[in-house]
Amino acid sequence: MDVDELYGLPLDRFTPERNALARELRNSGEREQGAEVAALRKPSVAAWAVNQLVRTQRTAIGELFEAGDGLRRAHDEVLAGRGDGGSLRTAVERERQAVESLIRAAGGLLTSDGHELSPTIIDRVADTLHAAALDDDARALLGDGRLERELRHVGLGMAAAAGGTSAPTRSAPRVPQRSTSRKAGEPAKKGAAEKSAADRRASERGVRERAQAEAQARAEERALEREARRRLERAERGAELALERRDRAAQALKVAEAGLTEAESELRDATARLSELQQ
Repeated sequence: MDVDELYGLPLDRFTPERNALARELRNSGEREQGAEVAALRKPSVAAWAVNQLVRTQRTAIGELFEAGDGLRRAHDEVLAGRGDGGSLRTAVERERQAVESLIRAAGGLLTSDGHELSPTIIDRVADTLHAAALDDDARALLGDGRLERELRHVGLGMAAAAGGTSAPTRSAPRVPQRSTSRKAGEPAKKGAAEKSAADRRASERGVRERAQAEAQARAEERALEREARRRLERAERGAELALERRDRAAQALKVAEAGLTEAESELRDATARLSELQQ
């Protein structure tokens, strides 16, 4: 057992296996390494689920990163004035689909007590995947599937500012330094610079707000989809139970009809025998 394997274990085995590994290292004279292993934190349920996805869904994780890179490029193009809203929406949809594909895979994971991941945990997994798609620091934290805590997705603009590939910004025109003999054109240049900077900030703010609104819409869509799936499952279980009850009732009816036929036959025989005796 090594440290990397710890994070691939079922969650309830992490702590005892970590302690055993730390004890083994200390007993073999590697006290410093043993102390480092003993200090490892048990992953949260959402982080554990993401670790399993990183380890088992390599192709889908690669697609997520590619979709995130495409979304960041589309975002940068819009800010630079070279892109359009259609390209950005296409990139957003590709990244959303990449996350949804991994969320479906996460739906097959079970917690330590054998239950499916709760909607809250699924949302945290989705946020972590969005963050990893859009932010290089978040992507690095995923590493080889050794995440300890889930990450927070806060929108494209804010995620990029938090350490990812930041959107290129066009520098404002340089304002000349004041002198005792200021040129007549300086106030106009300063005003143009300030307007350019204000326009840039407004554009960046608009992109962030759209990205955050789209993220919120995706979260609401996921919640609606999960509720619809739960209702469908309940309806399917109800239909199965109804079919079972119908089959049992049909079998009982057959038995009852056979008993009735036999009773009627016995009744006819008894009536005939009684008639013979009376004669």
